[in-house]
Amino acid sequence: MNAEQVDAYLRRLGAERPARPTVDALHDLHLRHLRSVPFENLSIHLGEEVVLEEKRLLDKLVGAHRGGFCYELNGAFGALLGALGFEVTLLAARVYTEEGRLGIPYDHLALRVRAADGSEWLADVGFGVHSHFPLRFGERGEQTEPGGVFRIAEAGPDPAGARGGAGGGVDLDVVRNGKPEYRLDLRPRVLEDFVVGAWWQCTSPTAHFTRSLVCSRITEDGGRVTLSERRLKVTAPDGAVEEWELTDDEEVLAAYRERFGIVLDRVPEVVRR
Repeated sequence: MNAEQVDAYLRRLGAERPARPTVDALHDLHLRHLRSVPFENLSIHLGEEVVLEEKRLLDKLVGAHRGGFCYELNGAFGALLGALGFEVTLLAARVYTEEGRLGIPYDHLALRVRAADGSEWLADVGFGVHSHFPLRFGERGEQTEPGGVFRIAEAGPDPAGARGGAGGGVDLDVVRNGKPEYRLDLRPRVLEDFVVGAWWQCTSPTAHFTRSLVCSRITEDGGRVTLSERRLKVTAPDGAVEEWELTDDEEVLAAYRERFGIVLDRVPEVVRR
């Protein structure tokens, strides 16, 4: 990522270029990313190709003012952090289902980030509802922040029915509010490693993203706004929820434009498979 691309990315986030790769800078960029760049899977339902190459990710997130899902958001954010002097390692994870099973290998991409003071953090701007700030990587106790109560714990045996065990005894579970979210494999990865996982997420009739349509971001007051198909949901920081059913295409396109800064020429629709 060259200097011009870094500056454009920082403008997208409304951030100044940090003088050094400090913890404070990491926390600020992480929150700004969650506020500015939506978690969304619109490309799957617009017939757009998802390409895990740095330039293509920047063209989408920065040039086209779009969002993306984990491979795109964390892939691009990791490249930005690396260009700003942070030491960044891409990690693969398998996401827990509602039934407590683990998903496919390369189900999720997260970031292990080392700041200038040597501290290490789990940064993740691509999981939807998750932490607002990076989590301290080596901490095994509870970490309470606006997104919930988190814990990074050494993983036990794979749950029954899990596929693709990968960690060789070094896996970590990321837990939110007492519920496991995903299992991290600590071996370093590169962006190309996630191509097959992204293809599966975009094409499999059993994948969550092919069966649902979502666009979501943290609001400036710490709440959240989410558009799921035609249902708009605004959650206040205190947990109060307002919801509306949008009745026509113009309302849906206006919600994407006004709530998320995404300009579309047609409404994405889930193709039932």
